[in-house]
Amino acid sequence: MTTPMSELLSVAGLRKSYGDRVVLADIDLSISTHDVVCLIGASGSGKSTLLRCLNLLEPIDDGVITFDGREISDPLIDPREVRREIGMVFQAYNLFPHLTVLENCVLAPVKVHGMEKDEARARAEELLTRFGLAAHSSAHPDSLSGGQQQRAALVRALCTRPRLLLLDEITAALDPILVGEVLEIVRAEAAAGMTMILATHEMAFAREVATSVCFLDGGRILEQGAPDQLFGDPREERTKEFLARIL
Repeated sequence: MTTPMSELLSVAGLRKSYGDRVVLADIDLSISTHDVVCLIGASGSGKSTLLRCLNLLEPIDDGVITFDGREISDPLIDPREVRREIGMVFQAYNLFPHLTVLENCVLAPVKVHGMEKDEARARAEELLTRFGLAAHSSAHPDSLSGGQQQRAALVRALCTRPRLLLLDEITAALDPILVGEVLEIVRAEAAAGMTMILATHEMAFAREVATSVCFLDGGRILEQGAPDQLFGDPREERTKEFLARIL
């Protein structure tokens, strides 16, 4: 008999609007340690906004976000403390152009987490080697391909040893030939037990690595289930229509 994983993140009744436009409505979600949750849905369905709310980059209008038993949606919470344990990687890489790849990776562990510089450098070098970027550690981001930059952004996030990793359409800006090398890192981290929530259009990848898939439509989680169920026998008509278009 397996031991149930502990709940790491829960979302209850989350709502988010921009003026009169409701972007997220009544979002309920529960994530356990080692889960890999894929958010799928059309552009504008709320996937990226949900991730930004979870990382406290966007204030919410209503609802409760709890991380490891602590309500992080409380306005008195310092977002910087939360982000020490929740890493996020964006579609646009967001690497500092004036720093080398290694310097990008070492900066947050030292400045934000208080890690010794030698320790931070050793971890960064180990990860860069592991993910095929050792030869580019002294290069600046603008000299790298898009796939290499996105891999560097993933390494930078992993250097802080996050307990939860949020990935926002990290392959959307890449040429198809580069998508695989980025997804390989995500696949490796999933296999190693990293807890992740990722917004993605890579349906085959979601079916392979996810423990749960959420279909968002109009700012709501319209359907959630195991990958085989949601992709193979979706319950909602809107889910069926979306998958018929994208698959």
